[in-house]
Formats: sequence, C-alpha cells, structure tokens
Amino acid sequence: MKNHAPIKRHQALVSFSKEHHFGLLLVWKIRQGLINAVSPERIGKYVLFFFNDELKTHFKEEEQLLFCKLPVTDPLRLQAETEHKEIYQIMEEIAEDSDDEDLLRQFADKLEKHIRFEERILFNHLQSHISEEVLEIISARFSNPVDPDTQWKDTFWLEKK
Repeated sequence: MKNHAPIKRHQALVSFSKEHHFGLLLVWKIRQGLINAVSPERIGKYVLFFFNDELKTHFKEEEQLLFCKLPVTDPLRLQAETEHKEIYQIMEEIAEDSDDEDLLRQFADKLEKHIRFEERILFNHLQSHISEEVLEIISARFSNPVDPDTQWKDTFWLEKK
C-alpha cells in the first residue's frame, strides 16, 4: 500500500482546495442520488443550483487569479481552461434537460477528473511557476468557503432505496 504524504499547498491555493472539497462532495451526492434511484430532475436542480451559486465563481477566480499567471501556451493552463469549457458545455445541456441521468453521470465524472487534475498536477505546477510575491497577493483573496448546502433543503443524497 502506498503512503501518500499530504501535498504541501501554498496558502494562496488553500481556499481553492477547500472549494474543491465541496466540488468532490457534489460528485458524491450526484452518484448517491443515482444509486438510490432519486429522480434525476431533483439531482439536476441541485447541480444547477451548485454550479450557479458556487462553481461559476470558482472557475472565474481560478481563470482570473491563477491560470492567467502561466503563459498562454502552457499545456497545463490549456488543459485546465479546456476542461472548464467542457464542464460549462455539459452544464448548458443539463440546464436544457435536467433529468438526463447520463448527463449527470458525465458531469460528475468530468468534474471529479478535473478537480483531481488541479489538485495533483496543476496546483503544484502553479506553485513552482508563480512568484512568491504574486502568491502572497492571491492569498488575500478569501477566508474559508461556506458550505453551499446551507441554502439547499432537498438532501436527496441521504435517501435510501
């Protein structure tokens, strides 16, 4: 069994990582809802809420504060930006058809893969390519993120078959 040491994260990226935690919880909730045969429409409404309330802002801040600090030709920057566009595209499809189980699965898979990429690869790359001075400026961006579920009452992911 591999011993995975925690990744040392610069303070400038900690709040982004905390928001990623909520994104991974979203993935889990979607999957739990589908496993427990919850109406895809209920799950889709939550996904739309979460995306509009949390993920859009998170993506915009990553793009404006982090990705742009890398050269426009940087392959990891390009991958991150492309994945954001792909997630936006899936969200447009979910907005048109919020009860499509396949779209919900596709969204959950894409979001999980994207978050894992950012946490395991991109953030380490950013830490080694952004100056300490710039990282310190970015550090001032936030306090701790708030759990988005404080504004959502339908806890479908807790229902059992």
